[in-house]
Amino acid sequence: MSDSNQLLDQVQREIEALSKTSPTAAGQAEQQEPRRQVSDAHIDALNEVFALFRINYHNQYYKAYSDAAVLGQIKKLWLESLLRFEPDTIRRGAREVIETSEFLPTLNKMINACQGDPKKHGLKDPHAAYVEACQAPSPKAAFHWSHPAVYYAGKAADWYFLASSSERQAFPVFEQHYKRYCERVMNGETLTPPDTPALPESVEVPLSKTENKKRLDALRKELDL
Repeated sequence: MSDSNQLLDQVQREIEALSKTSPTAAGQAEQQEPRRQVSDAHIDALNEVFALFRINYHNQYYKAYSDAAVLGQIKKLWLESLLRFEPDTIRRGAREVIETSEFLPTLNKMINACQGDPKKHGLKDPHAAYVEACQAPSPKAAFHWSHPAVYYAGKAADWYFLASSSERQAFPVFEQHYKRYCERVMNGETLTPPDTPALPESVEVPLSKTENKKRLDALRKELDL
């Protein structure tokens, strides 16, 4: 029982620390990205995670979570912190923890695993991606993007908004969309490159005044005007 209480206290401290340091906990960021509602999909994902922990960390798991009531409280705290991630991201984070650690993970370690390493997937950091999106010339679809996620994030944020707003206003919006596309990529989804606008088969060149006059004279002659 004492082990369970110690673990619960540790998780509570991590929750409090994250609420102070996480960008999504700041008042301004909360206004930019509304708090997600708890969904059945998130609850199912969390239950799957703890089932995986029980199988892989059998003795450690039962020692830490011997009290069912305490386990329920811990799951609630974990759900609160992991709600920012998609259910598939939570599952991926659990698999990564199991594959890389011999010990039952803390909440902090689980969050780091869910965040993943975008560079492993060829993804730039959010600010570098923002700069690329802002500097890309039109037509945007024809630009050679470092990754399709940058294009789709820019499109979702709205190209005009990015071009006409200050970085202080535009970057958080772009970052929000970009991180979601990064999550999809890290979860195994392949983003198709944007459709490049097709070039016309022939390019129309305007006629000069002299050429227009010749054509008009020929047409008049043909019509006997």
